[in-house]
Amino acid sequence: MNINIQTVHFDADEKLLEFVSKKVEKLNTFHDKITKVDVFLKLDNLVHNIKDKVVEIKVHVPKHEFFVKTSSKSFEESFDSAMESIVNQIKRKKEKLAA
Repeated sequence: MNINIQTVHFDADEKLLEFVSKKVEKLNTFHDKITKVDVFLKLDNLVHNIKDKVVEIKVHVPKHEFFVKTSSKSFEESFDSAMESIVNQIKRKKEKLAA
């Protein structure tokens, strides 16, 4: 599984990148054919003082792609929410294939 983490409009610290990598590794427990995971960490609303932390996750598996986008006041919170959503998508897809 190839993990690609990109930051937009800022430089992420090592702790955040490690947090994301560790969590993404766990996706293998839900689907064994994941080829690539793209994670985008973005700062939104740069014009205003309030910056929303946006996380986009794209999971590539053969013949399918899962995508989720969430935002909140912290990257950790956004990422956890996005991961929960992506795991649900993967589980639903596997259930459909099994049925």
